[in-house]
Amino acid sequence: MFPSMIAGFALSFSLILAIGAQNAFVLRQGLRREHVFALCLTCAVSDAILIGVGVAGFGTLAQAAPWFESVMRYGGAAFLTWYGLRNFWSAWQGGAVMEVEGGQRSSLRAAMLTVLAFTWLNPHVYLDTVVLIGSISAQYPDRLGFAIGAITSSFVFFFLLGYGARILSPIFARPRAWQLLDVGIGIVMLAIALKLVIM
Repeated sequence: MFPSMIAGFALSFSLILAIGAQNAFVLRQGLRREHVFALCLTCAVSDAILIGVGVAGFGTLAQAAPWFESVMRYGGAAFLTWYGLRNFWSAWQGGAVMEVEGGQRSSLRAAMLTVLAFTWLNPHVYLDTVVLIGSISAQYPDRLGFAIGAITSSFVFFFLLGYGARILSPIFARPRAWQLLDVGIGIVMLAIALKLVIM
């Protein structure tokens, strides 16, 4: 169970590390110390639901149609390769700088509606959690362990992002930090893609 948990944790962590609208919003709210716990919990629970659906659905489908597992293995490897190369390209272009200053304090309701929209209306969230994590989990003997690892990763990531934002803000004010982050994500993605192809 432990190896599957580690694999699930690593894959999920790598996928959600990439900065996007959801992460940028949580980071921004963390820097402002606004509704941090509620936002982090909402993001993590949403991921847990989507990961559970993906792992359960793809596991059942893989058993019913054995050929589907191979299709998803190579499809997942192709997607991870593209994802990794995209992060290398982002690093090559020079990285980003997170803008967090300015604006009025948001209400809890407004913040929650915003983060729910970023989470549930973003097609990449479904691609990462339901499709990619779900399909890759079918490659491991212990899909439950894989799901637990992936879900744990989401909780760890969002609470670290929300509450660690003030510590990280001086670091990620520099484009070089985002470049290094993108390179690290790219390496992990390509490594997972290679493992899928040769396993």
